[in-house]
Amino acid sequence: MYKILFALVLGIASHTLFAQTTIVRNPLIEKFVQEVSSDSLESYVKAMAAFQSRHTLNINTKNGMPASQKYVLDKFKTFEKDSKGRMSSEIEEYIIPADARRILKDSPAANVVATLKGTNPADKRIFIISGHLDSRNKDVMDTEGFAPGANDDGSGVAAVIEAARILAKGDFSATIVFIAFSGEEEGLKGATYMADKAKAEGWNIAAVLNNDIVGNSNSSETNISDNTKVRIFSESIPLAETEQTAQIRRSINAENDSKSRQLARYIKEVGERYVDQMEVKLIYRSDRFLRGGDQTPFMRNGFTATRMSEMNENFYHQHENVRVENGIQYGDLPEFMDFEYLRKVSAINLASVASLANSPDVPQEVKIDVRGLSNKSILLWTAPKIGKAKGYYVLMRETSSAVWEKKFFTTETTLTLPYSKDNYFFAVQAVSETGEESLAVIPVPLSR
Repeated sequence: MYKILFALVLGIASHTLFAQTTIVRNPLIEKFVQEVSSDSLESYVKAMAAFQSRHTLNINTKNGMPASQKYVLDKFKTFEKDSKGRMSSEIEEYIIPADARRILKDSPAANVVATLKGTNPADKRIFIISGHLDSRNKDVMDTEGFAPGANDDGSGVAAVIEAARILAKGDFSATIVFIAFSGEEEGLKGATYMADKAKAEGWNIAAVLNNDIVGNSNSSETNISDNTKVRIFSESIPLAETEQTAQIRRSINAENDSKSRQLARYIKEVGERYVDQMEVKLIYRSDRFLRGGDQTPFMRNGFTATRMSEMNENFYHQHENVRVENGIQYGDLPEFMDFEYLRKVSAINLASVASLANSPDVPQEVKIDVRGLSNKSILLWTAPKIGKAKGYYVLMRETSSAVWEKKFFTTETTLTLPYSKDNYFFAVQAVSETGEESLAVIPVPLSR
């Protein structure tokens, strides 16, 4: 007897004419999303861009990197009062070793970190939302020239600050960490320091949402203007893959189902559920072509991470000295940003992190029965280690589909579906009492 209950399709675009999509929003997350303010984001960006230079090696305490770090820390400190004592913030110093490339001698640096402790002492999961505070000119070694860095990456840090402002008021089972990295332009130094520390200390980082260049909706050269799309980059074959996990991946053809890719699909579904007039585009690369970002050190250390970036980059205002040349204004200045677009991107981040931090942990021991040939698929799993699940979604999509297409709900820990595992991919999510879903877990074969 098939244990088929019912299917919910939430926020997933259907290719069927006249198909309906049911949108179910958690009122608390919806309220948080409505609080995201384009005016607040603009004020953060303009304040950061007003410093002479946020180059990592600029040590000017009045108009350089230390001053900008103090600005971000002061913002975090003002939010602590709304957190019922659960938020703390600091400037965490570290040393960047000389690399004979962009760091000519061992140099002091720092990340600005705010930690919102979870309400459940048994829930050790950590969800990180990040951007990088440092800026640069065309010459990456120019530590003194005016480098406003409004969009790259004042926009990402502004999204982090705004998320901290709003989420500090909420109660979340898991811990949320807000980080403004330094050293990104010098080779991901601040993120590498933090990712290495997390690995060495055994942090349970469940997801990293990195934001880099997320505040512009106008492209250079092609002159495309569109504030309704944002890209999310995710790795296919994990950088930290072992031979054992590689064998499993190859056996089930899971090249498109890394944990990073499941996080990207999750952000797409939740982001589009809560933020109107916004489409999250899944980009099947770990970053832009031959480029990188602060999510990379976390992936290298085995953590699940993605990068969000605007759909249409404008290279007149990225890694350029402020100047007018041939009638074109160059430089990363706030006046070339779209703060309504940044509001929507920030809201996607906020909704995704809020949902994840109150979800149960992922289902355990997720398996698909392959002990006999069959045109039906039997999935089995056990309850999550942390958090109470009121039930589970079994997700299904065609092998050619980028997103999950159907969600079957059950209160059991097994489900039999009349769909062949030859023709579909499956995964399982745990669902909380208030409807927050965990990340999806791909089943491994259950054989004799």
